[in-house]
Amino acid sequence: MKSGIPIVIIGGIMFILGLIMFYSIELGQTDPLLRMIKHTGTFVGLGGMGVTLAGILIYLINRNQPPIQESFDV
Repeated sequence: MKSGIPIVIIGGIMFILGLIMFYSIELGQTDPLLRMIKHTGTFVGLGGMGVTLAGILIYLINRNQPPIQESFDV
């Protein structure tokens, strides 16, 4: 199956959303809701990096490789 490319795209979207969530809140906020959004952005961004890496690995593993042709000519 060609599931590697959609997983890479989803991981990239997660990473971008995590960056937006993290950097939309100023540093030093004391409101618990804003701190939770900032921490959630960190988690989503790091998760997006992991999902992107997993998608790349799945894509590389599932590529069609030509069959090995053994030659026994001596």
